[in-house]
Amino acid sequence: MSVIAIILALLLEQWRPLADRRAWGSLLERVAVKLEASFNAGEMRHGAIAWAVGVVPVIALSLGLYYLLFWFSPILAMLLNVAVLYLTLGFRQFSHYFTGIQLALREDDLDRARRLIGQWRVEDAAHYTKEEVIRLAIEEALLASHRHVFAVLFWFMLLPGPMGAIVYRMAGFLARRWRDQDAFGLFAQRLHAILEWPATRCTAIAFAVVGDFEDAVYCWRSQASTWGEKNMGIILAAGAGALGVRLGMPLGDVLGDARARPDLGVGDAVEATTLDSTVGLLWRALVVWVFMLLVLTLARIF
Repeated sequence: MSVIAIILALLLEQWRPLADRRAWGSLLERVAVKLEASFNAGEMRHGAIAWAVGVVPVIALSLGLYYLLFWFSPILAMLLNVAVLYLTLGFRQFSHYFTGIQLALREDDLDRARRLIGQWRVEDAAHYTKEEVIRLAIEEALLASHRHVFAVLFWFMLLPGPMGAIVYRMAGFLARRWRDQDAFGLFAQRLHAILEWPATRCTAIAFAVVGDFEDAVYCWRSQASTWGEKNMGIILAAGAGALGVRLGMPLGDVLGDARARPDLGVGDAVEATTLDSTVGLLWRALVVWVFMLLVLTLARIF
């Protein structure tokens, strides 16, 4: 049933993408602000309490509803899973930026491509070269595919009902929202890192399987630890190796960027056509994931 729910949710998202997710983001933002105002006394245990107050009731409610629906009919429980997955995963959550950059570069409109990558990364991108825009677009696509697709699928399959998808996405949101809150945000940061540890490695394996396996594994082992966030470094290094291109590297005119952005990958410099290769890599990886989940499901049944 879980694999069927995944397939249905992905098909639904491709057929009719959710028009506006800002309402959900705004709701989570208000909850995070209220929790911070109520519990933030500058210690990690206060952050842990706030996290539990914000997340545990949602988990309990979703699991209770899932098992209640399952008691009436497994089909109803599966439809709940489809609805949760429809809200929490999918390429369409980030692909509009990527597609827009592709189209802009095909039309030689570098200024529009710069504006789009700047909006995606929430930064000033007016000084970026064409190669830098392409590199950043590929990096953001690799990371976003992990956060919005592969990691969500991993935890959805591992935990009962819709719990995994909800926990992963809420944990990621609170970790990002409270990352500047010092000790208060430390619990959210650590728990999110724990959730990312197995998920990033599964995503990296998928990239390696559907791309250049040897280069992906080599870059993962030798370069991932040089990135600021090691879990994200694994995704980027394996993705760069699988594509056979170089990512990372300092961006022009950004002071102190050399240490924060070491070289990742091997092979050629990126080109506009590398964006098409990236799309192919992500879709192949998704097919491999769904196929493996289907095989594991059938193995459990038989």
